[in-house]
Amino acid sequence: MKKRLLLLLLLTSCRPQTQEPVARLLAKVWKAREVRESTTLVYAEGGTANIKPGYVRFSLDLSNPPRAVLTDIDGKAITGTWTLSIDNKRLILSDLVPQPTGTVSIIEYDIRDEPTESELHLERTAESRKTGNSLNEYRLIPK
Repeated sequence: MKKRLLLLLLLTSCRPQTQEPVARLLAKVWKAREVRESTTLVYAEGGTANIKPGYVRFSLDLSNPPRAVLTDIDGKAITGTWTLSIDNKRLILSDLVPQPTGTVSIIEYDIRDEPTESELHLERTAESRKTGNSLNEYRLIPK
């Protein structure tokens, strides 16, 4: 009897922690903390020797799902909608206006690490014409 009670207490006290849904974690305005174009670090927040200081203007507004607003290095905003892939490993921006050069109104990012409240690590799945056809990696933090 005591063993059963102990086993029951042990099983009920070891509940797994509930995880915040990825979509809820992403639903905020993000800014660049660090950006790599190909493998070259071109921007670090607060850095004084940034190769591309224009990334200070970069933001990804996912705060009003499904609406998305991407403000890129040039400071120009692109609006559309955002969704996650079924496995929560890819962020998809679609129906983008104005249409980004070299796209069909879609930009996709692989989610590199498990998103948290304080960081989102993305890698663009296709080259960016704005950055010389490089594959870009972004470490984002809440704005």
